[in-house]
Amino acid sequence: MLDLSRLDLEEIATALEDQTDYEHRWLINPQTGEVVFWTTDGGLDGHTPVELDGLDLVSIDPLPSYVWYQDMADFAERISDAAAGRRLARAIQGKGAFRRFKNELHDEYPHLLPAWHAFRDVRAKRRVVEWLVDNSLVDHETGERFVVEHPDPHLP
Repeated sequence: MLDLSRLDLEEIATALEDQTDYEHRWLINPQTGEVVFWTTDGGLDGHTPVELDGLDLVSIDPLPSYVWYQDMADFAERISDAAAGRRLARAIQGKGAFRRFKNELHDEYPHLLPAWHAFRDVRAKRRVVEWLVDNSLVDHETGERFVVEHPDPHLP
């Protein structure tokens, strides 16, 4: 089992969010917790192609985008500024929701950015820990304790 305090949860969260393409993968070493980036053309070092099957690493497959979308919906629903919440909820309707949400926050509600970042970050870290438990890289008890100790932050 990996020591949760030694893992880069933000880097693993980035990997779990990465919806870009299938020409690359994020991988984690189950012995050390080191996260590496693999590409079809450059392997692990950027120069030497290597097959994924030959590596003793765990692939960090991205979580579906609806998981991350729910954070935006929950944030819009839970903020106390009802008008801002309605506008943010409208912004996430249809294709391009992530971009519109970000633009709406930056352009119209920059004062909510710190709250959004704190909200998104704590949820991302909890997802990372749940993923680590699901992949038997961190024990269940450690995962449960982390989730309990990292609730959603209070929103303005």
